[in-house]
Amino acid sequence: MPDMVPRRAPPHAPRHDRHRHTRVTRSGHNGRVTPGPALLAISHGTSSTAGQAAVAALVEAVARRLPDVTVRLGHVDVQQPDVAASLDAIPAGTPVVIVPLLLSAGYHVRVDLIAQSAGREGVVIAPALGPDPRLVDALLARLEPLSPSPEDALVLAVAGSSDDRANEDCREIGRMLGARLGREVTVGFLAAAEPRVDAAVAIAGERASRVVVADYLLAPGYFHDLAVRLAGAAPVAAPLLGDDEPPASVVELVVDRYRAAAFPD
Repeated sequence: MPDMVPRRAPPHAPRHDRHRHTRVTRSGHNGRVTPGPALLAISHGTSSTAGQAAVAALVEAVARRLPDVTVRLGHVDVQQPDVAASLDAIPAGTPVVIVPLLLSAGYHVRVDLIAQSAGREGVVIAPALGPDPRLVDALLARLEPLSPSPEDALVLAVAGSSDDRANEDCREIGRMLGARLGREVTVGFLAAAEPRVDAAVAIAGERASRVVVADYLLAPGYFHDLAVRLAGAAPVAAPLLGDDEPPASVVELVVDRYRAAAFPD
């Protein structure tokens, strides 16, 4: 989840054992067992303690799904450990799959992760999490408490990026959400692209008496707070991750990104 706060937060350790070095195995040719790579989940990083806890809980849930895999959490910005330190904590010679905990493929995925992992052999970078139907599942679950009616207008609040390919990923999620709900969804950006969320809410309000905002952000933090402010009187759904159990669909998505990159055949 992007976070525009430039301050560095203290090192944050997820609740699972950070010093576990067991590995996934898969049978190779002639019945031989070959070791699988570690999973390094890389979030954007946030100064929000609620956001930190939510992302850590997601990684813990992924680790429970992959009990024989080394699973670690690092960050591309704001928090420590950063990508380099996270890779250094994994024993030399261990192959690593980096799974970006990012909803779209912007600068961090296309440039930062490649640059920050360049000094380590045996690293594969999986695709960003979105767009994917399982994220729409999570969005719909977060919308439920707001009880949107068929008459309500719907805005999808997204972070926004200087890379319009990432913005298009978010627009695609808007189209997917609209198809599932059978209604138009207006995408509003929180930074770097137009229309901004407040303008999108105003546009949507022209065709309905009530506007509901779906929050396409991974976890609480700067951008969620901004979405609430810009939405004005419109209710805003919770981010995909919160203080409850991480959505099973998101956990499954992270696991699938790892497996597809670790075992492409």
